[in-house]
Amino acid sequence: MDLFTPVALGDLELTNRIVMAPLTRLRGGSAGVPGDLIVEHYRQRASVGLIIAEGTYVNFESQAFVGQPGIVTDEQVTGWRRVADAVHERDGRIVVQLMHGGRVTHPEVNGGRRVVAPSAIAIDGQVHTMQGKQPYPVPHALTTEEIGSVVDDFVASARRAIEAGLDGVEVHSANGYLLHEFLSPASNDRDDEYGGSVENRIRLVVEVVQAVAETVGAGRVGLRISPEHNIQDALETDRDDVRAVYGALVDALRPLGLAYLSVLHRVPTGDLVQELRNRFGGKMIANSGFGSPTTREEAVQLIEDSHADAVAVGRAVLANPDLAERWRDGRPENAPRPELFYASGAEGYTDYPFLQPV
Repeated sequence: MDLFTPVALGDLELTNRIVMAPLTRLRGGSAGVPGDLIVEHYRQRASVGLIIAEGTYVNFESQAFVGQPGIVTDEQVTGWRRVADAVHERDGRIVVQLMHGGRVTHPEVNGGRRVVAPSAIAIDGQVHTMQGKQPYPVPHALTTEEIGSVVDDFVASARRAIEAGLDGVEVHSANGYLLHEFLSPASNDRDDEYGGSVENRIRLVVEVVQAVAETVGAGRVGLRISPEHNIQDALETDRDDVRAVYGALVDALRPLGLAYLSVLHRVPTGDLVQELRNRFGGKMIANSGFGSPTTREEAVQLIEDSHADAVAVGRAVLANPDLAERWRDGRPENAPRPELFYASGAEGYTDYPFLQPV
């Protein structure tokens, strides 16, 4: 077993174990529709084992960024169908990450709509809007009935993703967005069945994943988590609480037989991540590259040492559309251009060079 051997993640058959991490690139335009640029971007990168497309909003108020794509309207679904077709034409596999931004947004980002969260606690910081940086607003604390609508929106978006021909979906419960906000004691001070105890804080994530799995099949569903990432004020600084929350979460999801668990953590070989992997009982995608780029050497070692079943890679895939071939053959890599990560055009997006023929 090595980085370049096939692996099955549930119903997803990968030709290698390099996974394109879900990466925000803001090329969806004002309507959130995947257009020619997004189609070409993912088509170019189809030789990785699996593409996990960027966080994609599941309802309009959940849009977290200007230019973020959605999977709510018929036009958006048509755009994702074009993406799926382009990737499949190159024998690739692609899933879309379903994301609710929660309190990580602003009315000037989501079209004047509400900003929602588990509790009425604002992020201490500023958000980028079309009118420049603005303080994060105090969010509306979702009612129990409104939480049920969130579950419905994830389910509807998962159904749309499969209708668009995508190979599956990843439920985003990481990086300080809505589902993660329910897990963190810093962003969730509810006193009902969705707050307080470990069982209550994991409830919404479990309900969403179960409902999505029942709708599209568990073998097409992955879950992304980021314990102890401590980003966007979804703080998790008590290791005992982290182990209790995420341990209970993976225990609850183990019987479903999900395609995979994707874990973003700075130490994927450490006790916490490996305990969660064992308790989950299924395939795990490791991702350590948020703080620093994942290298070929690290990815190879994670697989050869059996610390993961696949490795999510971000910046190297952005800069090298043929990264799988470069890493397999030990070839030089293009350098990323981070100043263009969040631009709006082809430069720094679809114009990175491929390897020249030997």
